[in-house]
Amino acid sequence: MTDTTAAEARPRAARTSGTVRVVGAGLLGSSIGHALRGLGVDVVLADASPAQLRLAIDYGAGRAAADDDRPGLIVVATPPDVVADVVERELASYPGAVVTDVASVKLEPLHELRARGVDLTHYIGSHPLAGRERGGAISARADIFVGRPWVVCRDGETPASDLALVEGLALDLGATPIEMTPEEHDRAVALVSHVPQLVASLLAGRFVDAPDGSLRLAGQGVRDTTRIAASAPELWVQILGANAAPVVDVLDALADDLRAVADALRAPERPGARRAVADTIRRGNDGVERLPGKHGQNRRFESLVVMVDDTPGQLGRLFGELGELGVNVEDLRLEHSPGAQFGLAEISVTPSVLRHAEEGLAERGWKIASIPS
Repeated sequence: MTDTTAAEARPRAARTSGTVRVVGAGLLGSSIGHALRGLGVDVVLADASPAQLRLAIDYGAGRAAADDDRPGLIVVATPPDVVADVVERELASYPGAVVTDVASVKLEPLHELRARGVDLTHYIGSHPLAGRERGGAISARADIFVGRPWVVCRDGETPASDLALVEGLALDLGATPIEMTPEEHDRAVALVSHVPQLVASLLAGRFVDAPDGSLRLAGQGVRDTTRIAASAPELWVQILGANAAPVVDVLDALADDLRAVADALRAPERPGARRAVADTIRRGNDGVERLPGKHGQNRRFESLVVMVDDTPGQLGRLFGELGELGVNVEDLRLEHSPGAQFGLAEISVTPSVLRHAEEGLAERGWKIASIPS
């Protein structure tokens, strides 16, 4: 092995050092464990479920706790309804440690801890905006946080060294730390996470009694819209209950919008009805334009759709030939039509290389299904 290869094989230096205790060995907790262990950090796992704990340890997310453990950082990754209890216990058990939690609601646990009179000097609430439809240690991945926002809720009494520990954890896991107040965080996730979950679940719920023939027409658009409807009901009951007021505010506004569109479509020939529908679609266009894209940029990309045979190695060949053409893939979406022997790869590229990519792939024998305007 050359010196260069040996250097590349070694884990990069971590900002996080010493022992990190992770309480809760589910998806997020185990994913944190895997990522930190990949950087050479000592990770101790704890969980109320002995079976879950053993499974996470068997998968390599960390080790079992020992009596002489002295963690400098504790990450609470438990369900939202027990976060306050666990944070209080960990602060009392390890007074020299900084404690953070990764629950998706920040204000309710904070209010509960303050009501109990807990000293919160060394507590910093945080929340990585990452996850998967399936939970548990078996679904954990070390790269789940890469490129994702990680909200850190500090206050005026937070020691700078404590803040550095939590932000260093986020950076080590490949996330982007963003400072917000708990109030700002809970309003934000109501809009971009909690209400979308409900909308996806409500729409997918309409499929339960739909004719099979209707569902056979489903394409990638409806799959994208309802993907998160596969999430665990038990967890979302807790999340939505803990953030009820901001969620209701968004739902009420959304209900008004839906009612206005429904009224317009009840009498589409009425003066102003078509404009109301058009304005709804246009406002959606404007909203999508505000969503940050790759690397947090607001740049828009163009797309081309390539037909890919459903055989091994074809997608790899497509990427390889795009590389030979000097075309960087900004985003990729795959669609498989039921019963078809091919898939559709929708590739996002910068507008300046769209025509070059189309012509180059066509010369190499790829069939371009469409180029959306």
